[in-house]
Amino acid sequence: MRLTKILIIFLTVLFLGSANAAQVAIIIDDIGYRQSDEDALTLPDSVTFSVLPFTPLGEALAKSAHEKGHEIMLHLPMQALNGKKLGPGGLTNTMSEYEVKRTVKLALQSIPYAKGANNHMGSLLTQLQDPMTWVMESLKQDQAFFVDSLTTRYSKAAAAADNLGIPLLRRQLFLDNDVSPAALEKQFQRMIQQAHRTGELVAIAHPYPETIKFLKHNLPRLAEEGISLVPTSQLLTIKLANQKGTSSAARLR
Repeated sequence: MRLTKILIIFLTVLFLGSANAAQVAIIIDDIGYRQSDEDALTLPDSVTFSVLPFTPLGEALAKSAHEKGHEIMLHLPMQALNGKKLGPGGLTNTMSEYEVKRTVKLALQSIPYAKGANNHMGSLLTQLQDPMTWVMESLKQDQAFFVDSLTTRYSKAAAAADNLGIPLLRRQLFLDNDVSPAALEKQFQRMIQQAHRTGELVAIAHPYPETIKFLKHNLPRLAEEGISLVPTSQLLTIKLANQKGTSSAARLR
């Protein structure tokens, strides 16, 4: 019986590992202000949309993207070290617990079909334990996951999420800090190489015309490389399954 259990666990982990080998989630965030953001709707439906709250086009674009099969997230503005203006729905270090939780709740309600959230900016706020705990407590009430955009290496988002059992992923690559063709190609190649190396990857890009044009022409290369483009939450499902498989294997040692 013990050998049978070990064999089952081994095959499960092997299957999950092969299924999880080279999977990429691409999040297009900063959506909601520009009419040109609609061009992102021409991308494959496996691309995830992260929409800024209380923006002129956010609600309509979230609905349109959902109808086309895209996964929707909330792009939650958080205070940055550079003091850049946050816009509506922004979270700052001067807000009380009540203010943070109410703002997150209203922001989630403003984006139809949002299944998770990631931070917009946030190099200051994500370093603060209490505000991040309040954010995670709010997300937990809506059973939403979180993707840490990792705008600072000192982020406490993961620790806060782990303490509350919030599913969390981390951004591993920004695709378009530079939108020149050469820079986009360099980051795209880096994404492919890292996905092969780590088995899964979260990349963030933006609805710049240059980015959308590049992705439309180059996303088919992922399949040619044996890489699956998946909704962000699919990486969470695989991550949790792998963790359960590893935990089960450890208990039988």
